[in-house]
Amino acid sequence: MSTPTDAHAFIDLDHQPGHLIRRAHQISVSVFLDVVGREVTPIQYAMLMLLGQRPGLDQLTVAQEIAIDTSSCADIAARLEAKGLITRDVGARGQRSLHLTDDGRSLIQDLSVPIQTLQDTLLEGLTENESSELLRLLRKFVSLNNERSRAPLRKRRP
Repeated sequence: MSTPTDAHAFIDLDHQPGHLIRRAHQISVSVFLDVVGREVTPIQYAMLMLLGQRPGLDQLTVAQEIAIDTSSCADIAARLEAKGLITRDVGARGQRSLHLTDDGRSLIQDLSVPIQTLQDTLLEGLTENESSELLRLLRKFVSLNNERSRAPLRKRRP
């Protein structure tokens, strides 16, 4: 005999937002690696882009603005520094300010076409309206659930 609880125990995975978001992320990373390459990861790219727009940010601010924890940010920054893509300068209060190197700026420029191809690839098959609506809904979902994250996004205005 089936109970109401039993009916909810087997919700189709295709109707579970968490599963679909995980799959979307998995697909996005896979396409990123195929199209953009393996020189940087998606999160490393996000850090480089932020530093290209706002050079000299400290690691804490970078972590908050790309929504990662501070220890992961430090690890990523160290990897990018080892690749010669950023520098980390220690300030008066021990904070590290991050700057793109010439190689970092060059890489961002070199990746502009592959990144556009990535965006086009991820959205292919959707109409322009569907693409806009998907992005609108993703932004809304992220905004509504930001505080539930272990590393909530904290945007500061430049």
